[in-house]
This record gives sequence, structure tokens and C-alpha cells, in this order.
Amino acid sequence: MARTPLADRIRPITLDEVVGQEHLLGKGKLLRNIIENNEIPNMIFYGPSGVGKTTVANIIAAKTGKTLRKLNATTASVSDIKEIVASLDTLLAPDGVLLYLDEIQHFNKKQQQSLLEFMENGKITLIASTTENPYFYVYNAVLSRSVIFEFQNITPEDIEKAVRRAVDILKETDYKGFCVTVDDDAVTHIAHGANGDVRKALNSLEVAFFAANPDADRKIHIALETAVEATQKKALKYDKDGDSHYDILSAFQKSIRGSDPDAAVHYLARLVAADDLPSICRRLQVAAAEDIGLAYPQAIPIVRACVEMALQLGFPEARIPLADAVILLATAPKSNSGINAIDAALSDISNIDTGDIPSHLKDSHYGGAKKLGHGLEYKYPHSYENHYIPQQYLPDNIKDRKYYEYGPNKTEQAAKAYWSKIKGEKK
Repeated sequence: MARTPLADRIRPITLDEVVGQEHLLGKGKLLRNIIENNEIPNMIFYGPSGVGKTTVANIIAAKTGKTLRKLNATTASVSDIKEIVASLDTLLAPDGVLLYLDEIQHFNKKQQQSLLEFMENGKITLIASTTENPYFYVYNAVLSRSVIFEFQNITPEDIEKAVRRAVDILKETDYKGFCVTVDDDAVTHIAHGANGDVRKALNSLEVAFFAANPDADRKIHIALETAVEATQKKALKYDKDGDSHYDILSAFQKSIRGSDPDAAVHYLARLVAADDLPSICRRLQVAAAEDIGLAYPQAIPIVRACVEMALQLGFPEARIPLADAVILLATAPKSNSGINAIDAALSDISNIDTGDIPSHLKDSHYGGAKKLGHGLEYKYPHSYENHYIPQQYLPDNIKDRKYYEYGPNKTEQAAKAYWSKIKGEKK
């Protein structure tokens, strides 16, 4: 008899057993409320593989009492849909069908449209899943009749929970009567090597069990070395809560700030090898604003687009837009005028009495504002030449304070020259 994969044997049967997806399934969150209220609309689950899309669909089917039918759009055809339709209103599907359509992006327009009539009359409740952006791959008629939920990569911490639960199940089933131990660093390595994919982690764990032979005392021990062999990934000196984690991130941003693309790509590679996508994405966005800033402001939306692409792709493909972003930032002109300005302003807020907002700047869009003198002397800049008119904006106590200093780069110097001309300032 064929062996059921471990990932299927420990598949959660309640929402509380699902790891990750707190933004969807946490207490009070939209998808959880929908499921608990048993009012299931047509839905599209969008996100990477192995993050719980099929699991949640199974839980929904069990709760609703509907007949669950599964199709994979890579192999299914219109005839498969017709077969499901033929079962409606029969003893095979007395309460309707919940159709879980995996990889819906592989269905063409005609195949997707064949579902519409039955989605509308409620006889088929569609839960479609896709690893691609549904707004690009699912036809508007289906999109407009569905609620879209984006599933995210599972954090290594949540994957560790699933791995430890799987270890307990293996002890009670496959290895009952054996003394089974798994080192903590082996569990951590498996979790971090899964790229956010629970199924991949559980498959690696199962391989590790197959590879670990019991000794004469019926003891089975899985150490880090076995976990490394099972995941086929090198164990790096990298602890997300330890010094090596922060040392690599520090060297990563300092290499970008120092305009050394080779070193920046090297430290990116270390972070990629450690599967630390969240830290990479966060640090790139920080560097774009802190170190490049106003010298090349277009870098901020470009890096943001690269980060979004990387999060959607996941590893290994995510390394490509990440490398583009790193090289762009490392070779871009640099300016820290933005962070210097906001830090100086925050320092004043914390350390001195900055005073009240000038009366002419206060809100005047309510009855009684004029009696308080609010907004009376405000000059609307767009009513003047070059959309500028001198007036005081800072509070009296700090009216002469300068927070922003133009950086010595082409973009900021061009802005400085423009405003010097408009304001009639001497060079």
C-alpha cells in the first residue's frame, strides 16, 4: 500500500491547528469570521506553495457539509467541470459542491467562464488557488464574483511548530516503541531551509527519519548533520537572533552605503543562503530611504517594486530582483539629508519647548475659527508668482531653525538652485 506523505498525515483539521496566516485566520480576522459564520462566498486564495491554501479549503468543506471536489487546472478540462455539474442536486451532492480548483491560472477563459452560472446560483462554491497574481491571470468575471485572500510565506518560527508537531506524530505512529530525539538546531535548520513552505519542511523531516537508523537500544537520534543532508542545504553560521545575523545585516547596509556593489552582493548572497527574505527586504527599503534618499529619489519606488516581486516569487527566483535592487542602491548617488533632517527635528521635539503652531497655519474650516484668529493671515502660495510667498511656518520659538541641508549631489543641488532663484537668496 502506498505510503501517505507526512505532510498529508498531519494536515490540520481545525483553524487553530493551522500555522501562520494570522492576518487571515487570527481571532476577529475576516477569513476566520467568514468560516466560523458558515457563510462561504466564492474565494480565490493567492500565495506561494505550501502555506496552507489547500488545508484551509479542506477545513471549510468539513465545516459547511458541502461535497468537496478537487481539480487541478494543469490537468483538468471542461469535461471534468461538466461531471461535477451533473452531480448537483443528486444524492452525491445534496447540499451543493465546494470546488477547490488548484492553479486556476492554467484554466483558459472558456474553462473559467464555464463555472460562472453555477457560482451565481450558489450550487457551486468555488475556492480557487493560485501562486500567480490573480489580477493578471484570472478573468474579470470570476474575479468580480470572488473574494481574494492573499496567503503569505510561513515564518521559520511557525514552521518549527509544525515540524515539532510532526515529530510527535512520527513517534506515536511510525516509530512507536522507539526512543526518538531530534536536536533543536536540526529542527531550526529544517524550518529555515524550507523557504516558508511547510510541506517542504515536513518532507525534509521525513527524509531525515528515513536516514536515521535505530541503534541496538532502539534509539533514533536526528542531529544537525542529518538535517543538513535531508535538506541538502549547508548549515550556515547564522542565527536570526544572534550576533552573526546583525553582523551580516550591518555589513550589508554599510557596503551599500559605501558604494561597493561587490561586497553588497556578497552579503546579499549570505542572507539569501540563510533564507532570510524578510530581513533583506526590510534592510533594502531602509537603505533606499536612509542612504540614497533625495540624491536619487526614484530608487525608493524601484526598490519597493523589487521587494514586492521578491516576496511574490519567493526563493530561489527572489534572488534576481533583490540583486538588481542591491546593485542599483550601491551604485546610486548617496544622500543622508532626509534622515539628518528628521532626527534633528525629533531631537528638538524631545529636548526643547518648540512653541505653538502659528495662528495663520491653524485649521480654519469650522465655525468659530475666525473668532479665534485661526487662518486669518494665511497666504495661499498658489495664488502668487512661482507658487511661492514668504511667510512664517515654524513656531515662534524655533522660527529660524534649519533642519534640512541640501546634499552635495546633482538632484538636491538642482533643487537648491531653483529655490534660491525663486526666493531671491544670495549664493
